[in-house]
Amino acid sequence: MKFVSILVVFMAGAVLGLSVSAHFKQYFNSQADLFFPKTMYTANCDKDCLSIKSFVKPTHLMHSMTDDELFWRASMVPKVEDYPFERVPKVAFMFMTRGPLPFVPLWDKFFKGHEGLYSVYVHALPDYKLNVSEDSAFYGRQIPSEEVSWGSVTLVDAEKRLLANALLDFSNERFVLLSESCIPVYNFPTVYEYLINSEHSFVESYDEDSPQGRGRYNRYMAPHIKLYQWRKGSEWFELNRELAVTMVADYKYYALFRKYCKPSCYPDEHYIPTYLNMFHGSLNANRSLTWVDWSRGGPHPATYGAPSITADFIQAIRNNGTFCMYNSRPTSICFLFARKFAPNALESLLNLTSTVMDF
Repeated sequence: MKFVSILVVFMAGAVLGLSVSAHFKQYFNSQADLFFPKTMYTANCDKDCLSIKSFVKPTHLMHSMTDDELFWRASMVPKVEDYPFERVPKVAFMFMTRGPLPFVPLWDKFFKGHEGLYSVYVHALPDYKLNVSEDSAFYGRQIPSEEVSWGSVTLVDAEKRLLANALLDFSNERFVLLSESCIPVYNFPTVYEYLINSEHSFVESYDEDSPQGRGRYNRYMAPHIKLYQWRKGSEWFELNRELAVTMVADYKYYALFRKYCKPSCYPDEHYIPTYLNMFHGSLNANRSLTWVDWSRGGPHPATYGAPSITADFIQAIRNNGTFCMYNSRPTSICFLFARKFAPNALESLLNLTSTVMDF
């Protein structure tokens, strides 16, 4: 009986010892793993890590940001002057259209051979899908868009949306707004050098004492915007990066136009011209780079189709005998683009690219 009792006590001690031993072994192993892990857990940096490359140039244009989120993100400006990557300044060509871009073949010919010096952005109707070949400069270049109505503040929204998406690429230095009826009238090297080397942006801004000018001013915009500050100009602008950031970041004055500039006041003709006149007049050349013919009168400019397209006509746009100021010096090159052109003008224009437009 005494032997059995001793055996029971021995077995209980053995079990208890094994249990305590296992517990301490597990404890010390877990503590050791904290400092000397057997398995190294690493993120897949091709997918999960934030890199400078993905930050300064997003791979895809489509995103889920709201306009407010997009404008906040796009208005960020680095304080460090030197770029931590090799930055080649680019020109952002921003197309605002409701549907097809009939002059894609002409623009593709214009862009060919100059990859890395330009970016293309397209704002179309939300349900429209641009159908171009994979080797086109326009392939995959549609941005998230919203419905746009002519004459309303939604046109300004679309302009700011294009600017903001283009600003996400830190290499974009100049930003030009174009439509589906616009064409280039010079080759790419001429356009690129003209814009990149310019000391000014190109926004038409003038004071017009008429029902179509000062007559569109709303006195409720005062005291923030006064009548003598009110300006009018062409919608088709060109901005440098500094001013593009400023326009995207502005909400105070945009809100006034949204509230008080309604038909027969057209925000796209007044918002940017007025804002730049108030705050950045010295940075503006005060003219548009897009030629347009208003000589026939009416609410819309003249449209030119195939019968009008001749070498003399294009040459007259390129150099019509007038002079303008470029970097404070007179020049005969005043327009780099032109509108409006009908889709049936494409073939005639393509036939003139090598002989007149030099591309």
